[in-house]
Amino acid sequence: MIDLIDIKKQYKTGAGKLTVFDNVNLKVSPGERIGVMGRNGAGKSTLARIISGAERPTSGRVERNMTVSWPLALNGGFHPRLTGADNLRFICRVYGVDFDPRMDFVKEFSELGPFLYEPTGTYSSGMRARLAFAISMVIDFDCYLIDEVTAVGDERFRDRCAVELFEKRADRAMVLISHSRRYLEEVCNRFLLLHNGKLEEFGSFREVYHEYKKILQSASNPLIE
Repeated sequence: MIDLIDIKKQYKTGAGKLTVFDNVNLKVSPGERIGVMGRNGAGKSTLARIISGAERPTSGRVERNMTVSWPLALNGGFHPRLTGADNLRFICRVYGVDFDPRMDFVKEFSELGPFLYEPTGTYSSGMRARLAFAISMVIDFDCYLIDEVTAVGDERFRDRCAVELFEKRADRAMVLISHSRRYLEEVCNRFLLLHNGKLEEFGSFREVYHEYKKILQSASNPLIE
């Protein structure tokens, strides 16, 4: 289980402290697929980083009794002067796993061809995302963090990603962050909305999506109460 307890997150800005979360609590159990919705800037990606341990909360604590992935398709961690293959080699050393069989999978799945041996600093955003997703699949985790992974590649590649995640890893916990209605409705069994620093759970996708649309409508028309 992963347990977020009384999480508060603030950033210092020129206008003072910005509170992203205030007293957020969340439990993630094995096998759960939790969908998180919210406006751009609501803090969804920050929430994923806190769950993963990549970022610390200002106060509160996170208890992890499961291994947790980095946010899938996150490619900001690549060293731009290293090739895709060398970035994979480094990650394998960090996690203490064999390189060769994982290189075979990444080569086949990413479909980068000779570019796998070029510096990642020369990659397009789509190529980096393909590499990031493929590398994410070669390390085994109990819980996967998925941040808008539906934006990776073309439809055929996204279908392959879905098989790797939702069929081959059907028994794993997942926290999915997306604006895609179809994606969350089809995949998730718990539904959360992040708004004004609070994380609220709803009983169905229909309920959370209705509230999400109300928030978007209010934002587009400030006169609506």
